[in-house]
Amino acid sequence: MEENDCDSWEKASDNEDSYVDEIDEEDYYMSGFISKLQFRKDISKAHWNNELGMAEVVEKKGKMWTTTGIVRNGKTYCSIEETLFLAEIGALYLLDNNDLCLPLKEIYEKIANEKSGCSWEIFEVYRHVKSLGYVVGRHGVPWTMKIPKGRDINITSDPVSLQVTPKRHGVMDVEPKEESSLVTLFDNIQINEVRPVFDVYLPNRKFKKSCPGDPSFLLYLTCKVCPPSKAEIEVLERQCGSIPLKFCHVEQD
Repeated sequence: MEENDCDSWEKASDNEDSYVDEIDEEDYYMSGFISKLQFRKDISKAHWNNELGMAEVVEKKGKMWTTTGIVRNGKTYCSIEETLFLAEIGALYLLDNNDLCLPLKEIYEKIANEKSGCSWEIFEVYRHVKSLGYVVGRHGVPWTMKIPKGRDINITSDPVSLQVTPKRHGVMDVEPKEESSLVTLFDNIQINEVRPVFDVYLPNRKFKKSCPGDPSFLLYLTCKVCPPSKAEIEVLERQCGSIPLKFCHVEQD
């Protein structure tokens, strides 16, 4: 009988030093001490939600949750890139409907089908930047959402709960659908396949999802081998205001 991945990871954890758990998450990322499947003593758990294309965290362990995942109605949700990154470093078990641990192969397949707003290129960018110690969030997706008094928003049914809307320091206010649709329209404007993918913050132990402030820079992914032209960059800079831009390109094998 095959052993469940979660069981094998837990057994290995009992025989390993708990070094990873004892050091600060930020220092861990920045030290370069990161590779696929690092065994940990305390591992978080999450359930995958196909409708949302995100994982709902059901058990949080460690300090990483101060800079990972978005908060909606008191619950924490991880994007597919966050989910895979944490699974790769052994910090998260992704569970199916029977509470069985999904193997990494199945999480990779979720990236490959590109149905959760993430491609291999985007994941490679996220993994690289996150491994350097930066705080990384999807561009335009607020870390938290302020809910008007007396209104209970169900994340699985209310389209505005994950919709891109104007935000103040990363906290989203619920708005009429007409306004949010207009914002989405403008956010979807792209210049020659150049688009912002992540809001990136410098490593900061005092980072708060409730008040993250402006990102240190916006990270753009370009599918072109050559960087954007000067004119294109000037247009993007006007769109981003005072926030610096950085561009990245993922080489294809």
